[in-house]
Amino acid sequence: MGNTPSTAVQQCLTNALGGNQALLAHKDTPLYQLAHVKPYNLDIPITPAAVTYPQTAEQVAAIVKCANDFSLKVQPRSGGHSYANYGIGGTDGAIVVDLKNFQQFSIDKSTWKATIGGGTLLGDVTKRLHDNGNRAMAHGTCPQVGIGGHATIGGLGPTSRMWGSALDHVEEVQVVLANSTIVRASQTDNPDVFFALKGAGASFGIITEFTVRTQAEPAESVLYSYSIQVGADARRKAAAFKKWQALIADPTLSRKFASQFVLSELGVIITGTYFGPQKEFEALNITARLPHNDESVIVLKDWLGVVSHWAEDVALEITGGIPSNFYAKSLAYTKDDLIPDAAVDKLFDYIDGTDKGTPVWFVIWDLEGGATNDVPPDATAYGHRDALFYHQAYAVNLFGRVNDKIRDFLTGFNQIVTDALPGHEFGAYAGYVDPALGQAGASAYWRGNLPRLQRIKAAVDPKDVFHNPQSVRLVK
Repeated sequence: MGNTPSTAVQQCLTNALGGNQALLAHKDTPLYQLAHVKPYNLDIPITPAAVTYPQTAEQVAAIVKCANDFSLKVQPRSGGHSYANYGIGGTDGAIVVDLKNFQQFSIDKSTWKATIGGGTLLGDVTKRLHDNGNRAMAHGTCPQVGIGGHATIGGLGPTSRMWGSALDHVEEVQVVLANSTIVRASQTDNPDVFFALKGAGASFGIITEFTVRTQAEPAESVLYSYSIQVGADARRKAAAFKKWQALIADPTLSRKFASQFVLSELGVIITGTYFGPQKEFEALNITARLPHNDESVIVLKDWLGVVSHWAEDVALEITGGIPSNFYAKSLAYTKDDLIPDAAVDKLFDYIDGTDKGTPVWFVIWDLEGGATNDVPPDATAYGHRDALFYHQAYAVNLFGRVNDKIRDFLTGFNQIVTDALPGHEFGAYAGYVDPALGQAGASAYWRGNLPRLQRIKAAVDPKDVFHNPQSVRLVK
């Protein structure tokens, strides 16, 4: 049938959308790729059979029924920021369910639980919670990311050490399953589905609505950064990393302290937030524990100002919401996976001495741990409850497809770390999806939870309707 849906499929989808053809796009629709498919990673071209824009959960269910009837695959799209474009179908010929119309929001001011539509972007989540009682929840720093994917993969961010991941805030969902039923899922209703959605959501259903617990916004926050500018030699940058790693490995480190070590062509920036007053921050004596060239400390009492500041960091300025040709890899580190000093030296020598194939690259080591580690590893599908920190290595080709030189640079970078810690089982974060992992990605993303996820998949999606190249597979 190719990548244009047959007349019968088009008619089914049109009917599913209440006859409103404005809510349906396909290959023959003008500007289909640019205006409707909207790939985030231009290096991985995908042509879905159709992009749909339902307005109700019932319409989502009817779209899923069409997919079932015509043996097509389905993937939901919230913000569309998947590194491998899984949110735009995952594979050619799939149906995309774009949730942009699901913007409902309410908050119960007796319980402070919020109801949030599955298509809401994180920037809007922040604003709506703030405007309705100065509330907040943990999530990442990119305002263009959608909650639908973010809170079903993990959803890590600066407040996660205090409050847990975004998915740890989720207490109930409304979800459309593969058999086109609309159900509620929580710890008590459809608990297996709820388990799977909290970490592997795109493999199991389309969430149209989240019910989340919220937190009071911090009254005061300290934003800090310490910079080592371009031109510093490898040894100086390696010494800075060793100090940072020693700091974040301290088991007594306050959960109010968030931190990133960002390495790029511009040099090193150690940056983060302390969620408390300046006197508490100063008592941590962070300045003495980190290299403090070009020190900057800003105190903010405006929560929206704090969140918008995160969106201005160096990595997001490089990537932001702009589609590009890029490649990314990640590793999850536990407290037992600290990089030995000799390997740190080797890593920074490698970075300085390797032709990366592009000037636009960065590596972020991101402190996690804290409250995200309090949850048992088998309580949700999220597979990294022991992660102390992650790194994400990312490179952009400004002039076309990602080439082997760029891929080899990032692969070699990861290899130095894994070679330095033989016998350690490093995982990868499903939010930084890596197509190069192939089906091995399932084990890297979900680790010991994968067998249970496969059993749930067989029970609730036996035809593998919700499918992308690295989704949970049925066991044959």
